[in-house]
Amino acid sequence: MPNPKNISRVAIGVLIVIVLVVVGFRSFTIVEAGHRGIVLQLGAVQPQVLSEGLHFVVPFIQTVVPVEVRVQKAESSQVSASRDLQTVTTTLAVNYHLEGGSVNNLYQNVGLEYRARIVDPAISEALKAVTAQYTAEDLISKRSEVSAKVKEALTAKLGLYNMILDEINITEFKFSEEFDRAIEQKQIAEQQALKSKLDLERIKIEKEQEITRAQAQAEALRLQKQEVTPELIELRQIEAQLKAIEKWNGQLPNVTGGATPFINVD
Repeated sequence: MPNPKNISRVAIGVLIVIVLVVVGFRSFTIVEAGHRGIVLQLGAVQPQVLSEGLHFVVPFIQTVVPVEVRVQKAESSQVSASRDLQTVTTTLAVNYHLEGGSVNNLYQNVGLEYRARIVDPAISEALKAVTAQYTAEDLISKRSEVSAKVKEALTAKLGLYNMILDEINITEFKFSEEFDRAIEQKQIAEQQALKSKLDLERIKIEKEQEITRAQAQAEALRLQKQEVTPELIELRQIEAQLKAIEKWNGQLPNVTGGATPFINVD
């Protein structure tokens, strides 16, 4: 029969080994790539932040909360009013990331729900503040300027909570149907005005071309008149006589007598 004392010793030894294995596993933690580790000691946030890799922690006393510090995207569609009281629906895409060395402060003050508590409200407030400075038409024509102001305002708001804004993109401005129709009618009127202007310029150019041609013809006639001399007239007459001689068939015309002679050219 086995000795009960030996059995109990073996059981205690196995239990101790199991406890040591568990303690050993819980003594180390791995922070994945693109994350930081927030150390909690008995529930209290510690000042040190763990970087990527393997780290030692005090088992059962310290725990590690992983927080992503890679670039994150937040897309939001906000309804606001322009300076001329037009309703504007703006769709904005925001890229941001958490400052790695300060995620413990963010966790302590805000928690892991930072997007719903901080990012989305900041986007809404920044958009409404900037769009209220521009008319609806200016929001379209000065899109890059509006985007720069929204980025500036949003950078300041997120910076208060140790978040870094990387980039924003205004993907769409959407207005009311009445405003869209008014813009379309204005564009049609501008196109018609441009067409009329071009037609006037074309008519003006054609008129100038006609005047230029007429002036050229008049100048040519004047020069021709200056070149007409008695010698030129006599030369033209001689040329005409030569052409008549070339056409003559050798027959003399028939002449009848009387005060007025009659010439038969048959």
